Formats: sequence, C-alpha cells, structure tokens
Amino acid sequence: MHVNLLLVVTVLCIASVCGIDPVTCILQGDPQPPTLFKDGDFVIGGVFSIHYYLRTEKNTYIRRPQPLECGGSMDFRELRFARALEFATQEINNSSDLLPGITLGYSIYDSCASVAMAIKVAFQLANGLDLIFNDTGSCANSTAVTAVVAESGSTPSISISRLLSPFGIPQVSHYATCACLSDKRQYPTFFRTIPSDHHQAAALARLVKYFGWTWIGAVRSDSDYGNNGMASFLKAAEEEGICVEYSEAYYRTQPRSKLKRVSDVIRRSTARVVVAFLAPGDMRLLLEELSQQPPPRLQWIGSEAWVTDSELQRFNMCIGAVGFAVQRSVIPGLRNFLLDLSPGQVLKSPLLTEFWESAFSCSFKRQTGSPSVLPACDGTENLRALQNPYTDTSQLRITNMVYKATYAIAHAIHGTLCTDKHCDKNIKIEPQQVFDQLKQVNFTRNNYSVSFDANGDPVATYELVNWQPQKGGSIHFVTVGHYDASQPKGQEFSLSSAIIWNDGSEKVPTSVCSVSCDPGTRKAVQKGKPVCCYDCINCAEGEISNETDSLDCHRCPPEYWPNKDNDKCLPKPVEFLSWDEILGIILAAFSIAGSLVTLSMALVFYKNRTSPIVRANNSELSFLLLFSLTLCFLCSLTFIGRPTEWSCMLRHTAFGITFVLCISCILGKTIVVLMAFKATLPGSNVMKWFGPPQQRLSVFGFTLVQVLICVLWLTISPPFPYNNIKHYKEKIILECSLGSAVGFWSVLGYIGLLAFLCFVLAFLARKLPDNFNEAKFITFSMLIFCAVWITFVPAYVSSPGKFTVAVEIFAILASSFGLIFCIFAPKCFIIIFRPEQNTKKQLMGKVPSKAL
Repeated sequence: MHVNLLLVVTVLCIASVCGIDPVTCILQGDPQPPTLFKDGDFVIGGVFSIHYYLRTEKNTYIRRPQPLECGGSMDFRELRFARALEFATQEINNSSDLLPGITLGYSIYDSCASVAMAIKVAFQLANGLDLIFNDTGSCANSTAVTAVVAESGSTPSISISRLLSPFGIPQVSHYATCACLSDKRQYPTFFRTIPSDHHQAAALARLVKYFGWTWIGAVRSDSDYGNNGMASFLKAAEEEGICVEYSEAYYRTQPRSKLKRVSDVIRRSTARVVVAFLAPGDMRLLLEELSQQPPPRLQWIGSEAWVTDSELQRFNMCIGAVGFAVQRSVIPGLRNFLLDLSPGQVLKSPLLTEFWESAFSCSFKRQTGSPSVLPACDGTENLRALQNPYTDTSQLRITNMVYKATYAIAHAIHGTLCTDKHCDKNIKIEPQQVFDQLKQVNFTRNNYSVSFDANGDPVATYELVNWQPQKGGSIHFVTVGHYDASQPKGQEFSLSSAIIWNDGSEKVPTSVCSVSCDPGTRKAVQKGKPVCCYDCINCAEGEISNETDSLDCHRCPPEYWPNKDNDKCLPKPVEFLSWDEILGIILAAFSIAGSLVTLSMALVFYKNRTSPIVRANNSELSFLLLFSLTLCFLCSLTFIGRPTEWSCMLRHTAFGITFVLCISCILGKTIVVLMAFKATLPGSNVMKWFGPPQQRLSVFGFTLVQVLICVLWLTISPPFPYNNIKHYKEKIILECSLGSAVGFWSVLGYIGLLAFLCFVLAFLARKLPDNFNEAKFITFSMLIFCAVWITFVPAYVSSPGKFTVAVEIFAILASSFGLIFCIFAPKCFIIIFRPEQNTKKQLMGKVPSKAL
C-alpha cells in the first residue's frame, strides 16, 4: 500500500529550456526529515529503529495518503545508538590523524522498525534529498551519502542493502546478524561490525549441549533475523543431538491471538529450557503475555538481540537467563556526550524533545501554550540523575558496534582522500571507492580491532551473559564465559565464573524428555516422538553397555560374559572336574578305593597262590587281570583336574589300553574254562593248543591291536584341551576334544567287541559244573560291563560340561567294580571265610550226568 510513497521520493528534474536553463527539482511526495542531521564535506547516513511501530492508515484512494510516521514508545537504547554515531563523528572531526581538515556530517533517520520506512529513507539517502532541504531548489548539490550505518534489524537491513547495492553505496550494520547477509552475491556492499548468527547459532547449540539439555523449546521472531537465526540453530542443535519440542514464531505486528497461542504452547510444554531468537520488542511482548499467567519456572537462553536489553530486566521470570552477547566495551567520553543536553539543545530536535518529555514525564507544550496534561518542562530536569537505557553506559556492547562502524567508514574515506597526513576535500569520491577501501580496513580503536573478512563479517567473539539477581531485587548482566570462533574446534567455549540459574542457585536445571539410561541399558526411541524421547531397555543376554545413554548394546567377546549389571564384560568362569570339588573328591576316592581293593585281593591271591582255588582259576591270568583292574581304577584319576595336552592324550589311551588288557585277560580265562572242560572229554588234547604260552600271546595280541589304534589316533588327530563356549553361554567348559571322533569310537568299539565276545563265550560255558568253573561269574560280570557301557553312550553324549567327564569316570569305576566283585569277590570269600571249601576234592566234586 505504500508503493506510491516509496517511489515518490525520486526526483523529477525538468529543464525549462533543455540544456540551457537552470534545472529545477520537483519532489513527488513528502520527504522524510532526518531525526538528527549535521552537514559536512562528506555525509554518513544512519538508520536506527528508534520507535517500534509505523502508524498506518486505511487508504481510500480518493485523497493523497498521509506521510509515513513512527508511533509507539521510543526505544531509548536505539537513541543511544544514534547518538553514538554523532559522538564518533564529532571525535573524527576533532582528530588530527583521521581525516585532518575534513568535516564529516551525518544524516540519521528513524526506520520505526519498519521495512516501508527503511526503504523510503534508503531512497532519500541514495538520492541525497536531505541536502536539497537546505538548498535553494538547485539539483547541483543533490548527491548520495558516502556510506550508511544501518540497521538494527536484519529485515530492514536486507531491504536497505537491496536498494543501495546497485548504486555501490556501502552499508555497515551494527546489529543485523542474519547469516543470509553474508551472501555477497545478494548483498555485495553489505558489511557489519557484529558477528553473523551462523556463529551465534553454533555457540547456542554447544551451550545447550554443554549443560546437558536435550529437550528444549524454541521461539523466534517471525522475521529474517528470527527465522534465519533459528534455522541455523536448529540445524546445529540436531547435529549436537538436541531435540526441540516446539518451534514457534511471532512478530509484534501480528494479531494478539497469535501471541496468546505461542504463550499457551510454552505454558503447556514439558521442556524447561527455552531458546529465544527474538528481537527486543517481540521478547517484551511475549514476557508481558506470559506474566499474565506465569508458566512453571523456565530457563531462558537468549540471543544477542535481547539478552543485554536493560528494558527487559523488570521481568523476574528471566532471572538466570543466559545468552551470548557481543563484548562489553568502554568508549571514553561517550557518557558525558550523552548527558550533555540542555533544554535549549533539546528543543531544536523533535526527536530529543520527545525523548526529554518521555524521560521526565513533562511537556514543552505547556511553555508554548498548547494544552497538555503533563507538567511543564522547566529546565531543572537532571539528566545525570536519570536511570534508563539511554543513560546506562555500563553495558556498551551494540553501542560499540555503531562506534566501530562509523570509524570504519571514516578510515575508508581517509584511504580514498588522504596520502600520508594530507587530505584533499575537493576530490569528489564515489561510494564505490569507499566500498573498495572498506574491504581493506584494519585498525584498532580503544583496544578493539576492526576488520572484515571476504563476506564482510568480523571475527566472531561473544561473552556469555548471565542475568543474576542482586540483594536489592535488581538484575545485573554478569559475564560468566566467552566464545571465540577463531579458536580450534572444541576450544571455542569457556566458562570463567559460576552461573546463577532460574531458581537462584548454582545447580544446573534439567530439561530432558527422558531420563538418562544407565549403563547396562540402551535407548529405544518412542514411536512417533523425537529421538530424545526414549525408553531404557535392558541389554540382551550376553550384551553390555558401559556408557550412559548408550544407543546400542555391544556383545561381549566369546570368552567373556556380562556382570549382573550388564555394564562390564568379565572373563567367563572356566569349568572342569577339579580335585577340590565334591564330585571330583568322591570319584577320586572311589578310584583309589577300587585300586586298594584290587591290590588287597591280589595280596590275598598271592598269599594263597598254592591253594586249589587260585591254581584252578589260572593264577597267571588272574594276577594279570588284577593288575589291569588296578590300572583301570587308577586311569580314572587322569580324567580329574585341569585338562592339558598330555592329560587329554593320556586319559583316553590309558583307559582304552587298560580296559582291553582287562577284557583280554577275562577272555583268556573264559577260553581256558571252555578248553579245560573240553580237555576232560576222552581223547581230547585241546589244552595243548591253549596252554600258558598261547594265553599270554592272545592277551598280548588283543592288547596290541588297541595299542595300534591308539597310536594311529594320537598320530593323526590326538585329543587336545578345548574351551567349549557353545554349550553354556555364561561359562566356558574346559574339556578334552576328541580330536578324531573315529579314533575315540574305534577304541570304545574294540573294547565293546571284546566284551561282547567274552560275554558270548562265558554264556556258552555257564552250565559247566558249578564247582569247577567261574563262567557264570564272568557271564554276570560281562553283563554288568556291557550294560554300563551301553548306557554310557547316550549319557556321555547328553551330559553337559564337567558331567561328561564324570559320566565317563563313573562308567570306568562301575564296570571295574562289577568285574572285580563278580569275578574275585566269591573266591576271596571262600579263601578267607570258607577255607574248608578251598580244597581240590571240593573243586573236583560230582559232575552232573547231564553235563557230561
């Protein structure tokens, strides 16, 4: 609707006689007068948002629209910015080193924080209309300003830059932080003395991450400053693993219903930390709305636009707020300049008049006779006793940015006009020349360096500011840390003092969607919610997590197992049949007892070796059998204890050979019984074919076969110690791997073959005369032996861990005890307790007729 107003500021020059008569200038529209003006050899433009609003009217398209006017309350802080430009210009004019003999002027406008007004005054600055106001109508002196210090807001700065760039007029902003302005293709003549929001957004994200806040709210100005700044922050926050519950936007000119909706979102949220990328005016309105129905205590994280705005200190809900601000500085002489105002000086400027009346709640209109409800300003007002953002020079941050911007332009003009210490003010310079010099500016003023990179940005340095309550109830801005983007990554941020948080303590508040997952658990994102909202799931069996908030659990190495908390992998306990456990002790005891019993019987037989019962049962094979049984009992001891390479080879081979020796002896005794019976038949001489030499040879031959099997087994693929981690998940079974299963089962198969053969022969001899032979005892012993080893096979295969070894030892002991008690116990009983039966006559008793 203001298009006509934006365009009418162009100058229409009409010559009465083309090329001859003096040129007259006709203004199409009403020009906007500067709020502060001083003429000079070269003029610097200035645009500040001294008022918050632009008064609007409804156009009827019948009459001419009224000129644009600012409305609303005055921003005293912005007035200080504007007067800082005045002060810097005055210093430069009084300097003998910078622009000597040259007078700088200024033309400062109020943009009313409005794009429309910003564009209008930008046209005037580009056309030089402010100079025409002091002229007689000639266009000769209508020249553009040399450079412009503008603007406090990013959106007006963008509009001004788009208009000034085609004319090559450089613009240096003191407060426009939008990262978009670093794009030299769109804004080629734009510079700024304040860092880009690109750095501030990264700094805010790292600040939030540093204090462990992973669940935050975000609110921004619905402007280029807020939208671009928040977009950069949200991107940086995502990279840091921070989740945003809500992201709301508001601008002060939008309907109040929008502001109320944003406030309700903040009240209902569960996030206790709010990052506010707001302009000061928007922040003030938001806090006013929230104050009507205060939400739970919030921790505010502020952008540089409002975090040092003293007008917001009256809101107690911001106690403990932290945020990054440009460095605080000291500008010598500025305070005296700001306070050196008299009523006479004030009345010369409508802007200063409005300030004076607003600051002291008085009116100059009463002096002129105009009606006013306020008391008259009588000149006794003391500006030094006044406390407001205009007079507060304790936090000169953005003010210093204006100061540096003015000096940067002055240095650029100096570089264009001056050689050594001589300057020629008669040289007509073009804005493009000043622009070229600005790119090379590099100086230090009041210990603060000023330079621009290729994007027109300065080095990004910030102070971390904390709103700390004082005893009197006031709030002070206290610097508690620093951020320097020029430092190596990870070292940019540092804290220098304690932070007072929103509850008045030094305890860091928490703001998380879900509590941290302890070690031993992992995070599982809740369906349909951000990644910061999760459940803590215990690690699966065999997995651990040794970090807080672990995303995944990690499986322990094969020989390790988690502890009960699932946060550490411990070596799995190694299980084997040891000497010091109950089962091992019992089996070892039975093994030794069996061998002692066997030796006792051998001793009994030896002492009674001439007795008929010993001689009748082939004493040589009996002693050999007793010897092999002793070895069978003792070989079971090799199965107890920690398996080693030698014990694994010894236990199976010793077991196989001793048992074959034992069965060979029994087989020999069985054959002797059968042959002896056959020898009693008339005309039989069979015993000469199975005498003692043949018996020894048969035992040796049967045993040799087993020895050969064992040698082949040990040569090709011997048993070896093996950590079995498959049978049990939580422990290791240290066992002897068979090496070659064929070798093991060949050993067992050969023993089984001999045992079966022995059982068959003994069964055939079971009906021989009772007093003559021991076939029935051998039959019964072989029955026990075979039964034990037949049941051994499934038990061995299915028994877990050390019980596999226990089953094998049990089979050895059971079969050995079966043999010794079935074959030798009856004879020992007769020798010891029935000596009367130990006679040749008794042994050669009647033979049943049917047996003959």
